Amino acid sequence: MFTNHRGTNSSASDNQIRLHLLGGFEAQVDDHVLTLQPAMQRLIALVALSPRGVDRCRAAFQLWPDTNEERAKANLRSTLWRLNKTCGSIITATKTHLRLATDVWVDVRDGIEALASRRPATEAGFDVLMPFQVLQSELLPDWYDDWLVIERERLRQLTLNSLERRSRSALESGRTAEAVEAGLAAVAIDPLRESSRRLVVEAHLAQGNVSAAHQEYDRYSRTLAGYSGLNPTAELRSLVAGAA
Repeated sequence: MFTNHRGTNSSASDNQIRLHLLGGFEAQVDDHVLTLQPAMQRLIALVALSPRGVDRCRAAFQLWPDTNEERAKANLRSTLWRLNKTCGSIITATKTHLRLATDVWVDVRDGIEALASRRPATEAGFDVLMPFQVLQSELLPDWYDDWLVIERERLRQLTLNSLERRSRSALESGRTAEAVEAGLAAVAIDPLRESSRRLVVEAHLAQGNVSAAHQEYDRYSRTLAGYSGLNPTAELRSLVAGAA
């Protein structure tokens, strides 16, 4: 059974579960936000970030690292029991593994798949499911668990690569405004990444906005010099110089 913030119950089969991890944890059932204890939130997040499932012992050690083995396993069993009472079968548990239910929508998984789609944003439902601005949010920013460090960097790289693919696909299809938007979203995540800057410059040039391309190049040059004392590559310099 699911208990939403209004205190009403409904079965899992009748509800759409949406899980947001970017910018902070939030679980929704049919647009109603669930109130979950911190241990439940962390268990759901850990499992959601493990597409192939997570070993029960590993989950217990990751979530309760300061306790002994038996206590950690007991905490896991207790949290799973409370979660099942509150959220039904959001997590599928076997004797050895935990998996997220297949019908749960997760922003860091399904949103990025929509982003990577080669269809226009409106056709892919991307403008509804995962605006570019949301992707600039950090994964669970208020959490300081050790197991999130690698997950944050993995998601960061996946997001950057997906945004660049989206920008490149839009540019090749003549959707230059979308190419600029996706490229700038990648720049906001990593201002030093030249491949993202190049896409923005190329998109501006495809629009005939030579001045905007030069401004973007100048911003990148200043940022790069300020962080590392380096200069843009010869390829990017040549691209901008050829548009003068």
